[in-house]
Amino acid sequence: MATSETVDRSPALRRVESIPADATVRHVDQLEPSTLTWFLEAIEAGPTAALEAADLEDGDVIVFTACYRIDRS
Repeated sequence: MATSETVDRSPALRRVESIPADATVRHVDQLEPSTLTWFLEAIEAGPTAALEAADLEDGDVIVFTACYRIDRS
């Protein structure tokens, strides 16, 4: 019997000190309400829920009190 693993594609936030030149950068006040809720909860407790927002992609950078990068890997 073969086994399979479910890959969790929930994004993580990584605090970054510099922003790549090709990154999409958004300020926190530009986020959709559901994305903003996810972001603030992720800052507080870590990203524990999947983010279904289509407006954030892998590598996007969100500027808040620091810069956070979306990492879906």
